[in-house]
Amino acid sequence: MTTTRPVPVTVAIARRADPARTHEMVAWMRAGTALAEGFPGFLGAGWVQNAPGSSDWHMLYRFADAETLRGWEESPQRRWWLTSAQGIVEHTRVERRTGIEGWFDPPAERSVEGLTGAVPPTPPRWKQAVTIWLAFFPLSLTATLLTGRFLPGVPVAARTLLITVCLTPLMTYLVLPWITGRLRWWLHGRPAPWRARH
Repeated sequence: MTTTRPVPVTVAIARRADPARTHEMVAWMRAGTALAEGFPGFLGAGWVQNAPGSSDWHMLYRFADAETLRGWEESPQRRWWLTSAQGIVEHTRVERRTGIEGWFDPPAERSVEGLTGAVPPTPPRWKQAVTIWLAFFPLSLTATLLTGRFLPGVPVAARTLLITVCLTPLMTYLVLPWITGRLRWWLHGRPAPWRARH
């Protein structure tokens, strides 16, 4: 009998608030984090304002698995917390991300109450593997050629360390999001964009 390992779930929420009420917004988010900290499976939370004086905020919170996340999302404490922001905060967008597969999830636009729904289906693992390889191969080849040419005397282990330290954030924040955006139609079994236009 096989058991499925719990997968941590991150929820990203975009919210909007009057810039004149920034102090209230921060206090409200701190209160929500403090409440969530008391729930089993809570792994952390944070928020950021788009820019000083901006009305747009982004909040993240993470739970150990879907079950513990559901415990928080369906709790009376969370309902009270959300209700307390009426007239101050507008909820504009919600997304769920699970592990590396989060890169491949289609963005989910729905109300905050819709958070308790199922995680959107992810593409087959072989498609995820092909996509990661398409992103990683040219980066790895370029880095190997450059370090071999400009750092020929550096030991292989040191060069490999340098390559991985440079390529990991590049893959995570630039290349993989870019390529999954371009291949989203294929990953999710939809017609190619150029065919859909005809």
